[in-house]
Amino acid sequence: MRAMRLMAALAAVSLLAAACGDDADEPEEDVTEEATEEAADDDAADEVDASGLDLVAEGTLTVCSDIPYAPFEFEDPDAPTGYSGFDIELMEAIADVLDLELAVVATGFEGLTSGASMAAGQCDIAASAMTITEERAENVDFADPYYEAKQSLLVPVDAGIEGIDDLVEGLSVGVQSGTTGEMYAEENVPGAELIAFESSGDLFVALEAGRIDAILQDLPVNAEQARADDAITVVDEFDTEEDYGFAMEKDREDGLVDAINVALAQVRADSTYDALYDKYFSAE
Repeated sequence: MRAMRLMAALAAVSLLAAACGDDADEPEEDVTEEATEEAADDDAADEVDASGLDLVAEGTLTVCSDIPYAPFEFEDPDAPTGYSGFDIELMEAIADVLDLELAVVATGFEGLTSGASMAAGQCDIAASAMTITEERAENVDFADPYYEAKQSLLVPVDAGIEGIDDLVEGLSVGVQSGTTGEMYAEENVPGAELIAFESSGDLFVALEAGRIDAILQDLPVNAEQARADDAITVVDEFDTEEDYGFAMEKDREDGLVDAINVALAQVRADSTYDALYDKYFSAE
């Protein structure tokens, strides 16, 4: 990138010199030096110095995540942090750009959306398939969006439920508390009882035990579970125009939000993001 910007600057200088000829107020070499310095300054703006970041642990980006929530985050004893998933590997790539190590702390989802986990010094950033909403943005600062999500309905294959309109009185639908899936269900499920669970894992246990008739939550998570279990299936999808974002403590002054945004942009530009997306979401 630096070379491209420098070449563009030099080309612009050459055209300026040809147009001005002997009437130029400054020697060509002075103008060229100035343009070169400007190009270098522009390039430096895209670089990140993580040394000034006020991190929980020096030299380490500490991430809080509500685990398990496959394919975004799940336990993996073979991974350096003990966890893996799309969010975790994306955070690893971002940490690499910032020349930082990565540590992962498993925590509840409510502490992430409220910002309490970051404010208490448990972690620097939350990476947990968190939808960016105006309400949450009052409590935390979000980095740029990194994933577009949908909601979905998961049911047993023999349930006789074909879509959200079939969720009538007498049936029960499981949702994870504090999520946009819960919000969507409250507004759109016609008559079934909504039962909120603390974690996504509890939802699948309840469905298998027959305590609920369906699960309404993020599509990638339901789809991942359906791929692993032939007895359940995704019967409906809802385009809710949601974007996920990494969350940080509100109004922190060390530039972490900007650093994450620059690193995320680089991970997108060098195709690391695409490779991770294909790994976790492309159809097999």
